[in-house]
Amino acid sequence: MTRIRALATAVLLPLLFPVHLLRPVLEFRLVKLRAARASGDRGAISIELALAVIVLVAIAGAVVYAITQLGTNVKNKIPQNVPDGGTAP
Repeated sequence: MTRIRALATAVLLPLLFPVHLLRPVLEFRLVKLRAARASGDRGAISIELALAVIVLVAIAGAVVYAITQLGTNVKNKIPQNVPDGGTAP
């Protein structure tokens, strides 16, 4: 059971690291949103949330582009002519 827990931690921790980094920012934005709604100001917070969504989409696009480029680079390094193992010279 200890090994499974250690393995799960080793695999999931790097995947959840960006979520842990963004959590304080998200909490700050939600507190700010609640305060703005309570005071009746809705326009500024909507623009701010729209800008935050645009930034997140741009970051996601950059990650997808980087992964695509990495895949293309690796694909180009794979040899196309693989010798057939059935015939001996």
